[in-house]
Amino acid sequence: MMIALQLPKADRIVEQYRLSGQSIERPASPPTFNRIAYAAAHVVSDPLRDLDPWGRPAIDWDATIAFRHHPWSLGFKIAEAMDTAQRGMGLDWAGAQELIRRSLGAARSTPGADLACGAGTDHLAAIDATSLDDVIKAYETQIEFVEKHGGRAIVMASRALARLARSPGDYAKVYGRILSQAKDKVVLHWLGDMFDPQLAGYWGGEGFEGALDSVLSIIGENAGKVEGIKISLLDNAKEVQLRNRLPEGVACFTGDDFNYAELIAGDGTRYSHALLGIFDAVAPSASKALAALAVGDVAAFRSVIEPTVPLSRKIFEAPTQYYKAGVVFIAWLNGHQSHFSMPAGLQSARGLLHYADVFRLADQANVLDKPELAVRRMKVLTELYGVA
Repeated sequence: MMIALQLPKADRIVEQYRLSGQSIERPASPPTFNRIAYAAAHVVSDPLRDLDPWGRPAIDWDATIAFRHHPWSLGFKIAEAMDTAQRGMGLDWAGAQELIRRSLGAARSTPGADLACGAGTDHLAAIDATSLDDVIKAYETQIEFVEKHGGRAIVMASRALARLARSPGDYAKVYGRILSQAKDKVVLHWLGDMFDPQLAGYWGGEGFEGALDSVLSIIGENAGKVEGIKISLLDNAKEVQLRNRLPEGVACFTGDDFNYAELIAGDGTRYSHALLGIFDAVAPSASKALAALAVGDVAAFRSVIEPTVPLSRKIFEAPTQYYKAGVVFIAWLNGHQSHFSMPAGLQSARGLLHYADVFRLADQANVLDKPELAVRRMKVLTELYGVA
């Protein structure tokens, strides 16, 4: 029987939409990939305890950690406490510490589970940082916490550093200090200003080429401490430039939620690994695609992964920093959480027309795991917005 519901369109017309997608089957055991694949995971708010959702939002820790087992079961590593978990947009450093501690504990008790944890400077307000030494100390505090609990660090971009730095040399000083002290190899994070406007001009230098020269110099001087770098500029040509110039043994992790399919597939000579927020939402599809790629079936990889790209482009459309709302929306539709509310009320950052488009594209990408549940929940949302 065809499943259908009423969905609004941009021209104020409400139309009947009939679902056509097929849910992706789950593997019997976590598959093996030939790419390093991190899924950046979201956090689940607790609306029954959330008395100050903008100030100190409550987190449902049980549901949050339960969700981590979803990507783990599909073969992914987890990029923990990153921007997908609303770092700096609802999850503060105190919440991030609890998340990191709990996730590392869950990983230790889960065979094959692996993760790396975001470490930045977000407990230091950018306006309160008066020197590069302040930024260095802030990074040291967070990396020390991750390492003390047995984790590896993903060194997140710093708003405070972006505000204070006046040259590539300032970035080299800060990153040189923290990399020299890191216990294990780290992943660097190049997050574009479309994700966070406060990071404009990161790495110093003139334009993209100057920033590229700056970060490559930092990596070259500290290559023994860098596992790789995630680049999130939503520009595949820029990622390829970085990828082609990285030293041997330093991985390029695509964070390009617009062009990840072609970047992961590669050009026959080089390819990108993955550290993606969209993998939170499309984990079964991405897992099946990566498993196919691992056995050389590029056609199957593309047939599964490419339908998810239009969905990802819609979720990550401008203002891009609000993509977390679409990720959590799909988690709700698929039954990974019982409600559609987010820390800091971020679900309100997108409107009903956006969510209706995401619903259609999720269906067409075979991302709706439980179509009947997804339709029931989408009907609740449309009725809330006045669509009978």
